[in-house]
Amino acid sequence: MEKMDMKKVPLPEKSLLEQLDLPGDLKKLDMAQCQELCQEIRNLLIETVSKTGGHLASNLGAVELTVAMHRVFTSPEDKFVWDVGHQCYTHKILTGRLNAFSTLRQEDGISGFPKPSESEHDVFISGHSSTAISVANGIAEGMRLQGDREHFAIAVIGDGAMTGGLAYEGMNNAGKSGNNLIVILNDNDMSISKNVGSLARYLSSIRGSEGYVRTKKAVERRLNQTAVIGPSVAKVIKNSKSVVREALLHSATLFEDFGFVYLGPVDGHDQGAIEEVLLAAKQYHRPVFIHLNTVKGKGYPPAEQNPGEYHGISKFDIETGNPEVSGKDSYSSVFGQELTHLAVRDSRICAITAAMESGTGLHYFAKEFPKRYFDVGIAEQYAVTFSAALASTGQLPVFAVYSSFLQRAYDQLMHDVAIGGLHVVLGVDRAGVVGEDGETHHGLYDVSYLATVPNTTIYAPACYDELRLCLRRALYRDKGLVCVRYPRGADNSVFDKSALNTEYTHVSGQRTDVLCISYGRIYDNLYQASRRAKEAGMPCDLLKLTRIFPLSDAVVELASTYQHVLFLEEAYYYGGISQIFGDALMQHGFHGSYRRVAPKEYLAHASMASQIEKIQLSADAIFRHIQQIYQEEQGDGET
Repeated sequence: MEKMDMKKVPLPEKSLLEQLDLPGDLKKLDMAQCQELCQEIRNLLIETVSKTGGHLASNLGAVELTVAMHRVFTSPEDKFVWDVGHQCYTHKILTGRLNAFSTLRQEDGISGFPKPSESEHDVFISGHSSTAISVANGIAEGMRLQGDREHFAIAVIGDGAMTGGLAYEGMNNAGKSGNNLIVILNDNDMSISKNVGSLARYLSSIRGSEGYVRTKKAVERRLNQTAVIGPSVAKVIKNSKSVVREALLHSATLFEDFGFVYLGPVDGHDQGAIEEVLLAAKQYHRPVFIHLNTVKGKGYPPAEQNPGEYHGISKFDIETGNPEVSGKDSYSSVFGQELTHLAVRDSRICAITAAMESGTGLHYFAKEFPKRYFDVGIAEQYAVTFSAALASTGQLPVFAVYSSFLQRAYDQLMHDVAIGGLHVVLGVDRAGVVGEDGETHHGLYDVSYLATVPNTTIYAPACYDELRLCLRRALYRDKGLVCVRYPRGADNSVFDKSALNTEYTHVSGQRTDVLCISYGRIYDNLYQASRRAKEAGMPCDLLKLTRIFPLSDAVVELASTYQHVLFLEEAYYYGGISQIFGDALMQHGFHGSYRRVAPKEYLAHASMASQIEKIQLSADAIFRHIQQIYQEEQGDGET
């Protein structure tokens, strides 16, 4: 092979991103350079997320906005609050994390969400929806109390997040505050699932009203050029329900009724227009609401055409847009398919989602039974109460929801479902660790709080077939609140499935004083560890719980016959089933050793395999736990 003459090979030029001292140098760029920069950022987003997975579509739609924010404001003195938080990738690139961006969502790399411990430019952790207005108002109030009337708190919230009630609680309080607060509505007409309801229709009705802003600005500009009376009249137009606005829009906007100055709609991909409206908003020194129209997935055709699929995506091929792993083989899909199958014969079955149609597998149901399918937007509290009301009429409501998001509806579970003894079924998706989304999305806490709701039944199937059995039982044999929890991803279990049921399975081999207990997907890790332990001369019996709450007397009595009991649980250590089981053993008079293995702390973003190893629930880790029991038993025997 001919040797290449390196002297003739031109060195690659640094990209504009690499040449800039960010974020400060952004203010020095002209509009042409800004456009070049935005294209570079989009290319970097696509290239990186194709390798790491992540939230692509929402970030592609917010590039110009983020660049404009950093040009008009000065972070971290001005505080940027992101709602839901997964649209902050460009912000991270522009605030000192360009070189680390390839580590996005990877173990020991940068988070996919704002994280104050990572950078002073990330002012507040945000992984759940509809919080930004409340957070930004609190920050603005704190700045005011500390004497800072120069800088601003800026909340960026999507139209999907605006379907959550907390957004309106925030607006109701912020609008009357008088704080240096700017709320930017990033309106792309598409949340994770397409927006529904009155708010979506309202936003749609004003998306085409650009004439309002253009005319208002023209009038203000003309009046400001008029001697003496000009500025004062312009101020009236800015700060009141003016005749000009009424004539143009015929009614006050919702946001002005909350006490905000409303500016918009504005093209969210027109760099100059965004900066102009941000500069205008700074002049008010009172709550301002800016309405931007953007395209989710902007600049990458597959994401523009299917923004829901590219909201949160695994690794994918850039050329084809095809994900590395198909989502069709997953607990979510099996749940959705089975529910649809059951609904063919039972017209009472209804399916409810909180803006997570595809994520929870309910797209099958939505297609077959649109009149019995309800997407309520990002409103988990409403979803639970709505389900309870459906149940009160004799329907069979099934609310499929991510474990992490169900936390928001605890009061409704307790008050609206349980007290009345209403029969509501929850499909608790993403139960357990979830991988790269990290702390804000793990489903480790549902067991602890669901077990405190009186007359609740909780199932934790360990494979697809058991999931189907549990769903049927939840619908037709149980009463009250019934929860079927299952993990993210596919069923790759290898344990013996010849005796599946919805109660428990006791696997006993050669005589042993050691019993290991688990449920859900961790049972398969236990099964594999037990086979290895048996080969090493450390046999243990297994107890697989399927109905994990309430505990049956039979399983407690069974466990009390052993000398050593080990409970392995992919749920929070405090208040989990392993703690409840230990209390029951003690009340039964158990005098042997009882050990619990379960996570006690928040887990940072990493692969699910790494997280399961960290919480000592992998097959290797469980083998070591069994080994330790035998080593300690031998030590006791020697003494």
